[in-house]
Amino acid sequence: MKIVGACVPILAASLAVAGTNDYPTEARADYVFVCMKTNGETPEMLRHCSCSIDVIASLLPYDRYVAAQTVASLNQTRGQIGTMFRASEQLKVMLADLHRAEAEAEIRCF
Repeated sequence: MKIVGACVPILAASLAVAGTNDYPTEARADYVFVCMKTNGETPEMLRHCSCSIDVIASLLPYDRYVAAQTVASLNQTRGQIGTMFRASEQLKVMLADLHRAEAEAEIRCF
């Protein structure tokens, strides 16, 4: 019985973290792979890149992250579609939120 009672705080903490950790493992791994490819494929960079996505995940819910990443990608498109994405104030705010989260991750992790 003591073992079960001892596990309750750990389980509660895990559930609390799970509520704020809505990034799928695949998305986290993809971020880390790209980060390491860009910055160097070393154990130290693995730690920095893993830290970075953890910070971003703590600041930006996954659905907003995906939307902002999509905007960032389409923002680079030339022509009418790219112009539409660059001109929208709502999309600029989404992109700014992503950039703030990335900047915070940079400060904390690198």
